[in-house]
Amino acid sequence: MRYMMSYDLMETMRNTNQWLGATALSMASVPAFAALPNPALSWMAAWGEVTERSFQRMVVKPDWGIRTVTCADGRDHVVEIDTVVERAFGDLIHFRVAGRAEQPRKVLLVAPMSGHYATLLRSTVKSLIENCEVYVTDWHNARDIPVSEGKFDIEDYTLYLVDFMREMGPETHVIAVCQPAPLTLAATAYLAEQDPAAQPSSLTLIGGPVDPDATPTDVTDFGRRVTMGQLEETMIQRVGFKYKGVGRKVYPGLLQLSSFMSMNGERHSKAFMDQILRVSRGEASDHDAHNRFYDEYLAVMDMTAEFYLSTVERVFKGGEIARNEFVVAGHKIDIGKITDVAVKTVEGANDDISAPGQCIAALDLCTGLPEEKKASHVEPGAGHYGIFAGRSWRDNIRPLVIEFMNANARTAKKPAAKRAKAAS
Repeated sequence: MRYMMSYDLMETMRNTNQWLGATALSMASVPAFAALPNPALSWMAAWGEVTERSFQRMVVKPDWGIRTVTCADGRDHVVEIDTVVERAFGDLIHFRVAGRAEQPRKVLLVAPMSGHYATLLRSTVKSLIENCEVYVTDWHNARDIPVSEGKFDIEDYTLYLVDFMREMGPETHVIAVCQPAPLTLAATAYLAEQDPAAQPSSLTLIGGPVDPDATPTDVTDFGRRVTMGQLEETMIQRVGFKYKGVGRKVYPGLLQLSSFMSMNGERHSKAFMDQILRVSRGEASDHDAHNRFYDEYLAVMDMTAEFYLSTVERVFKGGEIARNEFVVAGHKIDIGKITDVAVKTVEGANDDISAPGQCIAALDLCTGLPEEKKASHVEPGAGHYGIFAGRSWRDNIRPLVIEFMNANARTAKKPAAKRAKAAS
């Protein structure tokens, strides 16, 4: 109950700040005040507008906002989002482009479960959807999942990826962004042993902590400093009475957000002060750079406690993936069993979350893979987000990934009956 009270207290504080912002905006916008112009009222209204929007967006899942795409025929085609596989903790969704022929490249984009929704990869999806069939792992907010659905840890996450890859077939190209890179590597190795025919054609790992100790960062140092008992005591709470997942143990999104922002507190404070001044001068807009960024950054989701704790304990502290000792559902996975899936790693030279060296470690683990099926790229000057979104991704990394997919494409085999009929 103590943890439920803590969870509800955070939600109460968020709700109160949203209400304070709305109240300040309403009071400062009373038409009668316009007769006596006062800069303080303009500033108060601006503070209220920015504050209300900031705290409101923390509990709202952002929309993908991908309505149309311009295809090779020069026309805009409507984009429909179809749910291919529906599961309790996450779905496999497909961005289907209406009226366009199916594209030869089928891409599974594995989104991180690290506090933000899969929509964080919006720009990545937009860049790939032009000439690829894009599928995305759309993870659910743990606060909305009833306790009756059971646990969800890194083993369950890995098995979800195995099921998604099986569903999509062997002609799939998998791209894992950040946190899921080591688990996606493990899922591929699992298929290599258990169901070789379902293995994807290629696997691209972008900025993921396959071996967190290869190049220490603030993130890995934190994982080393704190004990599992400290993490469980200070980070884990039970979902409050407002949501369907009442009673479920989670690492709350609001608590995660406070940690994110504390890492660059001065930069965030300046960004919000500058935005308040822009609003007061009438220079801001609903979709300006500040709002586009923070609409996504502030929209956080809860992680299940078991997923968060098992990630820290087994991936960061224990280094089970890095030591090739990861066990899923009682089966010890051997990454060396990957022999037929091309693997490429992408890292950013200035990545301070998953520094260069952590992701490329995956290639050394693939002992059974021929060297010609391995590739790596370090993007000069790119930070963590730049390697999957922004100019570095669009101009340099994406073309290399597409080229890697083309070079390692695997054509789907026709059923035997159809092959026989074609032969006759």
